[in-house]
Amino acid sequence: MSRSIIKLILLVLLLPVICLSQDNDICADCHTDSGGDPAEVSTASLLNSVHEDFDCVDCHYMEDPEDHAEDLDDVDCGECHDEAAEQYTAHGRAVVGISAYAPECKDCHGTHQILPPRHRDSKINPINMPATCGACHEDSTLVHDLDIRFKHPIRVYSESIHGKATAGGLYQAASCNDCHSTAGSSHRILSPNDPESTIAHFNIPKTCGQCHSAIEQDYWEGVHGELTARGEVDTPTCTTCHGEHSILATEDPRSPVSANRLAESTCTPCHESAGLNEKYELPTGRLESFVDSYHGLKSKAGDKTVANCASCHGAHLILPSYDERSSVNRNNLVKTCGHCHTGITEDIARAPIHESSTFHYTGVAGIVRIIYILLIVGVIGGMVVHWLIDLLKKMRDVVKMQPQVRRMEPNEVFQHTILAISFSTLVVTGFSLRFYDAWWSQMLFGHEGGYAVRGVIHRSSAVLMIFGSIWHALFLLTPRGRGFMRDMIPTVADGKQAMQRIMYNIGKADKMPQFGRFSYVEKAEYWALLWGTVIMVGTGFALWFDNTIVKLVPHGFMDVMVVIHYYEAWLAFLAILIWHMYATVFNPDVYPMNPSWITGNMPLHMYKEEHPNVKIEEVQETAPTMVKVPGEEASGQGKVD
Repeated sequence: MSRSIIKLILLVLLLPVICLSQDNDICADCHTDSGGDPAEVSTASLLNSVHEDFDCVDCHYMEDPEDHAEDLDDVDCGECHDEAAEQYTAHGRAVVGISAYAPECKDCHGTHQILPPRHRDSKINPINMPATCGACHEDSTLVHDLDIRFKHPIRVYSESIHGKATAGGLYQAASCNDCHSTAGSSHRILSPNDPESTIAHFNIPKTCGQCHSAIEQDYWEGVHGELTARGEVDTPTCTTCHGEHSILATEDPRSPVSANRLAESTCTPCHESAGLNEKYELPTGRLESFVDSYHGLKSKAGDKTVANCASCHGAHLILPSYDERSSVNRNNLVKTCGHCHTGITEDIARAPIHESSTFHYTGVAGIVRIIYILLIVGVIGGMVVHWLIDLLKKMRDVVKMQPQVRRMEPNEVFQHTILAISFSTLVVTGFSLRFYDAWWSQMLFGHEGGYAVRGVIHRSSAVLMIFGSIWHALFLLTPRGRGFMRDMIPTVADGKQAMQRIMYNIGKADKMPQFGRFSYVEKAEYWALLWGTVIMVGTGFALWFDNTIVKLVPHGFMDVMVVIHYYEAWLAFLAILIWHMYATVFNPDVYPMNPSWITGNMPLHMYKEEHPNVKIEEVQETAPTMVKVPGEEASGQGKVD
């Protein structure tokens, strides 16, 4: 054997001894307080660690001990933990060795003081796992860069029944790795779109079944589990009903499976889905029929003991009614209903429950329903006819009342009529788009193609309102129009009169203010109308020709237009409903109405009541007479019929 080969063999055999002696001495020089025994390094920094008996070079192998700064973090745990290293190829969406966000061993286990999982202070102890995982999963930058939809899983988990149990020191409670570790390995954490992931759709029942084995068995035997096992991706699993990280106790009113929320929050999203009902040939209207029932009404009132969906159909072992094991099978109904209604008879137990969704009842309930419908139509309809006749009579009396003062010329009546028709139609057709599922909207436009017709009517009404606005603008150029505008300009006196009227109504003033041709009420309404018309026309055109406008405006502009159009509509509608309708209809001094919007005339006594500051000469009631109203001659007002 050559001398060089012998030297090489000796070097290989003695290298660990050389490195151990040299490297540990060097580590001790810097990493202990006084230098000396390298064992002090191990004792001080690895106390209670699973690596307590290790030397520095066991993990930190250095080719050049004099220049080792870059080598300190280059630790390959896989040299000893080869099985774990083989399993740890990915962490969710982050691929080890490729993704910068893939956690390293030290991120979860620590560096020197690596404690066994059973140790209470270990980072991977069940009670500490949320904090360990939260170091990354509560990092907003990481969550954003990896496009993780669940933004705060640890914060949500801490409020759940599992999180509270873990925080309370219960080791058996489900922690992060109990649900996310695949194939019994805490190092194999796969994303939900991986078929082998524990949180993949088809594996979720098995994952939860690690702790809830009896419930898992019930689920697989039920109709939901059968469909899941068959490969259906739209079936509910544990997390569909209970949530993912935010799993709350059933007694918690926030829980989707609490007694008061189960029907609407959990069962309805699937059983009111048109697509699912068509696919699985399920009946519709289940929520409505439950809400309208005795059980539903009691549940909405806050009764936690009244029957809900799970009370009758089961919570996990949910079977179709034709299955002999089903709790809602006709042969099992006495037992099912008997849990609450002791001694219930078979006939009562078999009475149909989900009928009111179509408003069809059978038996005595159906007969009573028909009687009440006829009673409501007859009684309430009779009341409406009775008072409608009375109202029409009073309206005719107001129109015929003598003497009458000409308040509006035919031209002005025409303008008001166009405004009233277009505004009312715009309100109905506009709000029917926003409240498309309301009964009145369905009644008007719920038929096939109805909402296309709604759009045509809405835009046509808008054009009619614009036509009326242009007509009014031309009217303002006439002598009467100029007089109208002059009298409509707000003054300081209007503010004083508004305050005086308020003080009079609360008993702090002796008399009502004396209004002229237009009071502050009419002026405020007129200028609000002009403002609202400009806003609604401008935003309406933007929404009408959105495909053209969107190319010319910055991002977000159309959203602003939608908001302005919608809330300005509410403002205008409520203003007319409250301000205008009270002043012209519901005010006791005016009721049943000021008839000038129909004939242009109003009773003389009503005119004097509303506009006492306009002096009218004595009137002959036997024949039409022209009466001069000071300040209004140019307007033609003051004609008395």
